[in-house]
Amino acid sequence: MSRVYVGMSGGVDSSLTAALLVEQGHEVTGVYMKNWTQDLPGMRCPWADDLADAKRVAVQLGIDFKVFDFEKEYRQKVVDYMINEYRAGRTPNPDIMCNQEVKFKLFLETAREDGAEFIATGHYAKTENGKLLQATDGVKDQTYFLYRVTKEALDKTLFPLGELEKSRVREMAEERGLYTAKKKDSQGICFVGQVGIREFLSQYVERTSGNIVDIKTREVLGRHDGAIFYTIGQRHGLDIGGGLPYYVVGKDMDTQEVFVTKNLNDEALWRRELQATSVHWIGGSLPSGSRVQVRLRHRGALVGAKVHSEGDNLRVMLDEPERAVSPGQSVVFYDDQECKGGAIVL
Repeated sequence: MSRVYVGMSGGVDSSLTAALLVEQGHEVTGVYMKNWTQDLPGMRCPWADDLADAKRVAVQLGIDFKVFDFEKEYRQKVVDYMINEYRAGRTPNPDIMCNQEVKFKLFLETAREDGAEFIATGHYAKTENGKLLQATDGVKDQTYFLYRVTKEALDKTLFPLGELEKSRVREMAEERGLYTAKKKDSQGICFVGQVGIREFLSQYVERTSGNIVDIKTREVLGRHDGAIFYTIGQRHGLDIGGGLPYYVVGKDMDTQEVFVTKNLNDEALWRRELQATSVHWIGGSLPSGSRVQVRLRHRGALVGAKVHSEGDNLRVMLDEPERAVSPGQSVVFYDDQECKGGAIVL
């Protein structure tokens, strides 16, 4: 059996992950990654509670427990990246960057230096010979968030929950009497807890008001308090009243204009061709012109596509148009059950 360091967040998934590895006979050490501890006005960061819950489970399991302090690196690699992307008018995914830079790079490196042979997390995914495969529970599958992890990291990673349904995970945690068995799953921003992105960004960016404009008629329909807060496809929070709902179809960060339409079939709201950059392949690039399936958001349906190389970028031709695709989001490529990699939408 192997020496495994388990990332324990204080939630039920990572708690059961640790328990299963102990039962399999591994020498297990629990690790809490201290990534973010800052309270925001009216919003308390739950890190201390999560740390306490992780410790309680480690005591229950009789395993060693450590805290790795990654707060400085996390701020630089994940939080600053997210804020800068929003300032540029894009819609980033901090969970993806966290996995790339912290959980499957910094945590892996630190654990290995400390004597671990493998790391493990409570992600719903499978890995086999350095390949990333979709989880059995299709609803909980998290390969979309993991596409930027390297083959080398996957070779040293265990995903014990990959074969399990989420409902079964809770049952198994309760059967073992784990302290976190009935703890609710965290929502909101990955590192802050129960906080919306608008509330978080408001602490770090200046609110710049501007006009809400009809994309076709150029009529000014109302005002907003910051184009940074709006994403493509958004219909709530526009506060421009009456009749059919308006949808955000674009924005200009220089003029601070947010463009909207009432027409759900407006071409500005749908995309059949995508340009993407910052390409990451897990096991080697695919030949230009390859047919793949793509996912454009977590839990989004898989859509057939052709992928063409254009220098350092990709052109993705979708079989069917997709609604509300925003620059900064990720397009992730699949071949049946295998996640091949992905890129960031331009």
